[in-house]
Amino acid sequence: MSRKKTLKSKGQTSPSTTLPAGRGKEQEGKSRKINSSGQALINGVILPNRPSLSNSSEFYDLAFKVMLVGDSGVGKTCLLVRFKDGAFLAGSFISTVGIDFRNKVLNVDDVKVKLQIWDTAGQERFRSVTHAYYRDAHALLLLYDVTNKTSFDNIQAWLTEIHEYATQDVVIMLLGNKADATQERAVKKEAGEKLAKEYGVPFMETSAKTGLNVELAFMAIAKELKHRSMKSPNHPKFKLHDYVNSEMKGTGCCRS
Repeated sequence: MSRKKTLKSKGQTSPSTTLPAGRGKEQEGKSRKINSSGQALINGVILPNRPSLSNSSEFYDLAFKVMLVGDSGVGKTCLLVRFKDGAFLAGSFISTVGIDFRNKVLNVDDVKVKLQIWDTAGQERFRSVTHAYYRDAHALLLLYDVTNKTSFDNIQAWLTEIHEYATQDVVIMLLGNKADATQERAVKKEAGEKLAKEYGVPFMETSAKTGLNVELAFMAIAKELKHRSMKSPNHPKFKLHDYVNSEMKGTGCCRS
């Protein structure tokens, strides 16, 4: 069983690179701490745990924390279940209580990237709990419900909150969820695109029910975080907006 080692990050807030043994020498003097879930961190990046011999899918090179945020009922839990398990949670709506998370390992350009995805409660009474998790997040997926105008109107308040509690270089993506509900739509796609442009964040519409753009959203985030942590003068700079736009155009804006 191989040991994981880390390379020193150039910035304190940028995700540091975690590589298997043989790829780099462990650096001394890093700030090691334990996060709210009891996991070891170095420079904000979750350290790999030793994988089980019976589950090889747990091996990974990099690990990042991603949060799903937005009003209650916009479909954060359904989006996570669709991405993690490829299933849709049909039936009665049940609000997330507090915060929960799931893990998934993606193969990004031959690098195994583990996303620890935190599903947060959107109700106001749980907001103080959510605030405590912002500062360790590497990326935030901000959701609204295209059938709920209020959830869209509240996006600006969510962005203000994110800028107050999250790190300055956190990756943010805006998602208009429930795009399959065409008859009940209350927010036009153009409105989402305009808002995203105002705040300089990438945007796409998704559907946890059909799988529309769900995989693309998480893969785009994983690629951005991977490129940030493995900067090299020999590699061209990765541009998240360009990647999202090209993938959307290449698939006719519909990707499952």
